[in-house]
Amino acid sequence: MRLLASLLLFSTPSLLAFAGSPDCGGPNGYVASMTFVTLKNAGLVVNETTDFAKTKVVRLASEKIGKDLYRQIHKVTFTDTLGNTIAAITMHDASHTECSETSVEVFVVSKDLGNINE
Repeated sequence: MRLLASLLLFSTPSLLAFAGSPDCGGPNGYVASMTFVTLKNAGLVVNETTDFAKTKVVRLASEKIGKDLYRQIHKVTFTDTLGNTIAAITMHDASHTECSETSVEVFVVSKDLGNINE
């Protein structure tokens, strides 16, 4: 929980770093693919009922941690054909030449409480 709270608190300043950091997101990108495989291996999603056109990937943070090495945090949401969603927060390291500098760690979001300021 501390990790998630820290990510949310410090993600706004990280937005400034996005311009120079690698783009490994997108609904058909590396992060979405690796997240889907992890969730599928855990039995949480299946190809046949996933509506891949509705996949959403949002980069929450990107921090430079070395020469051309960035730690990136994404929220990935998959939707099935009935409209049910499953979301995960991911963390991995990437460079401009390789999105898979490290494996993708996947944390399943059990419940999204929305914006606490509303």
